[in-house]
Amino acid sequence: YGKNTIKFLRLHREGKKHFVKEVEVCTHLRLTSPQEYLEGNNSLVIPTDTIKNIVLVLAKKNGIPSLEQFAIDICNHFMTTFCQVMYVKTYVQEVPWQRLHENGVPHIHSFICVPDGIRFCEAEQCRNGPLIVFAGIKDLKLMKTTQSGFEGFYKNEHTTLPERHDRILCGELFCKWSYGECKDFDFDCIWYMNKIRECILEAFAGPPDCGEYSPSYQKTVNCIQMLVLSRVSQVQVIEVVLNNTFYNVLDMKNLGLTNDKEVLIPVEAPYGSCACTLGRKKFFEA
Repeated sequence: YGKNTIKFLRLHREGKKHFVKEVEVCTHLRLTSPQEYLEGNNSLVIPTDTIKNIVLVLAKKNGIPSLEQFAIDICNHFMTTFCQVMYVKTYVQEVPWQRLHENGVPHIHSFICVPDGIRFCEAEQCRNGPLIVFAGIKDLKLMKTTQSGFEGFYKNEHTTLPERHDRILCGELFCKWSYGECKDFDFDCIWYMNKIRECILEAFAGPPDCGEYSPSYQKTVNCIQMLVLSRVSQVQVIEVVLNNTFYNVLDMKNLGLTNDKEVLIPVEAPYGSCACTLGRKKFFEA
């Protein structure tokens, strides 16, 4: 049990320059006894309102040095403060505020919300067990208007989909990776300097001057995973889900026009989905 959607903005000031982190936190606990479920005995139950207040107090006292570190702080607090807590899991996601720039100069206290994917993380720990940290990005909408196809697939009497060697590849991406057992990582450095988000974009799009052909959504998912694992040594396992958006070319003959893939209509539902989890062999052997 626990508290979901604890939303708040943490403002940090360094002189005239301001820094913001707006987050949504979900924290769930498992206790040593299920007596509150089986017997209606609430003596061990930490009220969800208390859970909310603890999260807010930790944000006030510790700030949010990184999403991952804040999630770790929450896990550590519940494990070290309450002996009846056997397991804690915390999810944190960030509102994508970016500092405004005017003529290339960063503004000291103004920001813009840019919907280019939502960064999130999870931390979980069992008593006497390792602290495990995950991170990821979701709601990242990507499109390329060519250099994609789908041919040579299995066909039977129910197949109506035509083969295509040139199509739009579009989808909403969810990506989550595991750092394995928590170590002394600089999580913001991994995010910004190793640029996992940029790895995703590069693998999806290919070189900026020519792109890279994708024979399927599945192959694109694998390319994303392979590039991240090759460049970011801290990532042990990576899961990618790509929910497809299809576009049909609008038939405009009745309007007296030839439509050469210039006006297309999105197919909202049903939609396809490709998912894969890929990890380092040493991680699975361990």
